[in-house]
Amino acid sequence: MITSNKTNSLRGNVFLPGDKSISHRAIIFGALSIGKTVIEGLLESEDIYRTIKAMEKFGARIIKNENNWEVDGFGVGGFSSPDEVIDCGNSGTTCRLILGAIATTPITATFIGDPSLSKRPMDRIIQPLERMGASFVAREKSFLPITVTGARDPLAITFESKIDSAQIKSAVLLAGLNCRGETTYIEKNLTRNHTENMLGDFGVKVDSRFCSTGSIHKLQGFQELTPKKVFVPADPSSAAFFIASALIVKDSNIKLNNLCMNHTRIGFLETVREMGAQIELSNNRTVSGELVADLTVCFSKLKGIEVPIARVPSMIDEYPILSIIASFATGKTVMRGIKELTVKESNRIISMAKGLKQCGIEIEYGDDFLIVSGQKKVTGGAKIKTFGDHRVAMSFLCLGQASEKPIVLDEYSSINTSFPTFTKEFRKVGADIRQH
Repeated sequence: MITSNKTNSLRGNVFLPGDKSISHRAIIFGALSIGKTVIEGLLESEDIYRTIKAMEKFGARIIKNENNWEVDGFGVGGFSSPDEVIDCGNSGTTCRLILGAIATTPITATFIGDPSLSKRPMDRIIQPLERMGASFVAREKSFLPITVTGARDPLAITFESKIDSAQIKSAVLLAGLNCRGETTYIEKNLTRNHTENMLGDFGVKVDSRFCSTGSIHKLQGFQELTPKKVFVPADPSSAAFFIASALIVKDSNIKLNNLCMNHTRIGFLETVREMGAQIELSNNRTVSGELVADLTVCFSKLKGIEVPIARVPSMIDEYPILSIIASFATGKTVMRGIKELTVKESNRIISMAKGLKQCGIEIEYGDDFLIVSGQKKVTGGAKIKTFGDHRVAMSFLCLGQASEKPIVLDEYSSINTSFPTFTKEFRKVGADIRQH
């Protein structure tokens, strides 16, 4: 267990890990190139190690050096059939992106995951990939374990997704790399575009533009990826926990460097600024195709708002920590259109609502909404069940820094999936966290 106690202030510079989404893609895209890709700033977490081990089983050679990682790839369509199952652990990104990448190569592989990942739906990925010629055997037609046999004569398709998901988009585009003709993907709201950006950086042209039904992305098949040197900027989803803590702990002032400022990832920053957050941006620049900046965050007096539904795709991972911030804001913070949270590592709507209620916060929630009524002082004093969800765990550790009574978590090992050094970095800026 671990206890989070109220602290006087949080101050200093935070060293943030590399962005998880970009790290997954850097490994996969390096493997899809012929030659050596060098990656600096790679996130070294359980989820990323799952992707590394998976790509090694498909034939990539991946080496960790003192200051970087090297990936010797096998090229588009160069996958070898693995001798063992692909164990994705808790990583949905590992599973869904690699399923897409191999779906148009005539090999067979079996994917498994931990109990949490095995409850998350994969039919959203299976449906478009079957249209491209891949075949699947899945538990209840949607869940892990899944055995996929890639298409021998893959077909480029036009697919309009009913779900706003960067993972579905990435799977379809990666499958399209080994198809003859043009693969088209249409989404209602623009989701994270790291795949499009990084493909462009690796020399693959993706035509992305807005249309009457949303955003449309077109990719011509049989394009080769050119090995690159990739710099992975800091993860905005990991940064959100430090931003939130600085905003709710009095006399706080922290600085976050090299933060990814991709416009499809800054919905959280836009939201907390509307709530009154004092955040200063500096040193804006572009690195490896991604916008990057440094941030300074201070304690702020916040007000509740209604978060625009259109903003959901750009901050889907930040709703748990946003609900913590909302607990200290004046008035209600309304979050709607967040049904996707129900199929994450836990049902995050329920996970956060139960924990916040235990801490004395007034909550309303349903299948696709969460409403938090803020108050001047949050009681705390609860033992929180994290449901094995890393973002739930980190969120309540942040709450404990400002609540009147300590917060105790039933576990914190789940944090290793995305941010293994979180407690260490949190303590460096003044957080009072005690393991026992």
